[in-house]
Amino acid sequence: MIELEGVPELIDPVMVAAFEGWNDAGDAASTAVAHLDREWKGEVFAALDAEDYYDFQVNRPTVWLDGGVRKITWPTTRLSVVRVGGEKPRDLVLVRGIEPSMRWRSFCNELLGFAHELGVELVVILGALLGDTPHTRPVPISGTTSDPDLAQRMDLEETKYEGPTGIVGILQEACTHAGVPAVSLWAAVPHYVSQPPNPKATLALLNRLEDLIDVRIPLGELAEDARAWQVGVDQLAAEDSEVAEYVQTLEEARDTAELPEASGEAIAREFERYLRRRDGGQPGQPGGHATADGSDSTAYLRDSPGAGRARPPKAPKPETGAESETDRDTDAGTGPGTGPDDGDSTSEE
Repeated sequence: MIELEGVPELIDPVMVAAFEGWNDAGDAASTAVAHLDREWKGEVFAALDAEDYYDFQVNRPTVWLDGGVRKITWPTTRLSVVRVGGEKPRDLVLVRGIEPSMRWRSFCNELLGFAHELGVELVVILGALLGDTPHTRPVPISGTTSDPDLAQRMDLEETKYEGPTGIVGILQEACTHAGVPAVSLWAAVPHYVSQPPNPKATLALLNRLEDLIDVRIPLGELAEDARAWQVGVDQLAAEDSEVAEYVQTLEEARDTAELPEASGEAIAREFERYLRRRDGGQPGQPGGHATADGSDSTAYLRDSPGAGRARPPKAPKPETGAESETDRDTDAGTGPGTGPDDGDSTSEE
């Protein structure tokens, strides 16, 4: 039985979840939920029992000192609640943790138990995957759902992905079978610069979430961090002619694929966001990652040297006959079929 005595009655609650690990390239998704928790000063009200879901040889606990007393932090998934003020206040239930090592069905059922008890009206799961997308262009965000009615009402794509999946895909399907509306938002992270953090992808996820649930999200220094990240990657790419040439190839493929769309919708969305912000001001691990083709990728992951900014590894030139970005725009995140599990061709499901 779930006891939530310390949680007040919530207003139009939406559950927003992200999990570190395979579903979280560049730590973009988990960082987005951490940003919401930090900006709105979330209060943790529940944590799942780590013994039930985690292999401690895979996700090890950490020891730390508190006033000379040794304490242990166990890997787990925690839930917090934040209230978003404004003319139409609403509450967000934030779920942040690590992809569980075992008992995924029980894990999802426990989260759905909280959602039911709290009266959650919508579950939004954030994820990030490695894709053939250039760092110089807007981050592709795909929004998908298994619910045909929800897809039509919220202008999302019905997921048609088939292949390996992570906890994001499992949780979305669990929501669908339980009759809880659920959406997955996936950011495509450039595979040639996949090491965290990736503030540009985090910012893109938050902007899409803002549009989806009609809530103003305070961005803090995130926009500035995203610009600095791109400048840093520009400089590193310029030092390597092969990487620069590869990035140019991705740019051309991306621009060609998007040309017919004229991006009128994207421009209108950005203009609406600008008007909202102008008028209202801002309120106060182990393993690889999901990729566009559903595989598990570690080939591009490297430790960050020096001052914490990693040099993009040399990207392999596409093999002859390989699927081009234009052919797999949905896999790279340009289309709603991208995210693993939620995207048509991503590896989350």
